[in-house]
Amino acid sequence: MEAQIGQILQDFAVIMIIASVMTLAFYKLKQPVVIGFIVAGIVIGPYSPPFSLIHNLDILNLFAELGVILLLFTVGMEFPIQKLRDVGRKAIIIASSEAFGTLVIGFIVALSLGLGFYDSLFIALAISVTSTVIIMRVLGELKMMKDESATLILGTTIIEDIIIISLLAIFQSTGSSGEISINEIIISIGITLAFIGGVLIVGSKIIPKLLDIVARTNQHDVLIVAAVGVAFGFAFISFQLGISVAAGAFFAGVLVAESRSHAVTSVLANPVKDIFAALFFVSVGALMDFSLIPKFIVPALILIAVSIAAKFVTVYVSSRLQKINHLTSTRTALGCSSSGGEIALVVAKGGIDVGAANPIILPMIGTMTIITTFIAPYVIKYGWKFTEKFNKAQDKNNQQQKQKQPRSTESEEDSNTPM
Repeated sequence: MEAQIGQILQDFAVIMIIASVMTLAFYKLKQPVVIGFIVAGIVIGPYSPPFSLIHNLDILNLFAELGVILLLFTVGMEFPIQKLRDVGRKAIIIASSEAFGTLVIGFIVALSLGLGFYDSLFIALAISVTSTVIIMRVLGELKMMKDESATLILGTTIIEDIIIISLLAIFQSTGSSGEISINEIIISIGITLAFIGGVLIVGSKIIPKLLDIVARTNQHDVLIVAAVGVAFGFAFISFQLGISVAAGAFFAGVLVAESRSHAVTSVLANPVKDIFAALFFVSVGALMDFSLIPKFIVPALILIAVSIAAKFVTVYVSSRLQKINHLTSTRTALGCSSSGGEIALVVAKGGIDVGAANPIILPMIGTMTIITTFIAPYVIKYGWKFTEKFNKAQDKNNQQQKQKQPRSTESEEDSNTPM
């Protein structure tokens, strides 16, 4: 027992030290720290030569599961029900067309590349994700948060996260049996919708009030314990229902966001979330077998191109159909199509955990996430500048044409005047 505890402590120390070094290096390089965590996992993992720096992968998997719950819980805390209502009809239409459009196109392409049914399904779901955190961070750094398209991107990614997490719950419950059954799909959709409806309708009347009662004690330690208890409680309920624990944790966060004490709870929860989120991303990196890169690099690059193209087209077309101007539609499409995100890794691992998907999809999605995360700042920065210049040039041409029009009319009238 003591030897096992010693190994766990050693593994935890190695994870934290390597992760801190890598994230510091990526911070200095002005790159997203999430990639630093993934690279740290690759360094210490069992698939990296010459040997693994960690002893117990089961413990790492446990930390990863805790990381998923706390990560999605804090994401949910950013989306109170009123905020979900405020994102508006436009964002809902754009998010729905993007998520389902990319899912269908990605699934067809993945199948054509020779991947299995459930592998294709979870990969298609993963590439449908847009990272709210990464995109908002890039827009903030570029001082573009006040742009109309930034608001539309935020609303779209919020709704998209909910759609993806709900679909993950359905795919996990149907995929765990290994058989495709219309009845099972209908039952899974029904259970998932009933769970979400119960959380938002019934839970919103109980949980926020209980948390506010706890908050009145002015004991921060009691409040954070209660909030984390809600997160794990809903994760357990969703697990018992055969729904993704990520979905349970996410909607638990939504309920906490409804309480009057949500701002304090969010501040208190962040350090806990940061530790376990780091463990999740490190574990993802550790479980990636990059020796398989030659097998999946070509399909991964094809799927990246498909994801970017499908997202751009679906977002742009759905925006224009709602009479949003060309500039805002293009910028929104560029923002939503530029980056995958952390939830893509949750989706990939979720498919593997229930035995529906092949473990090879984790390094494939990991590689795609790293690539799209690297290119996202450049796509947004230079894409937005190009669209602005193009829009100005187009406006200038339109003005010149309008100025020429009266003159041509006058010259025609002059020519028609009898001498």
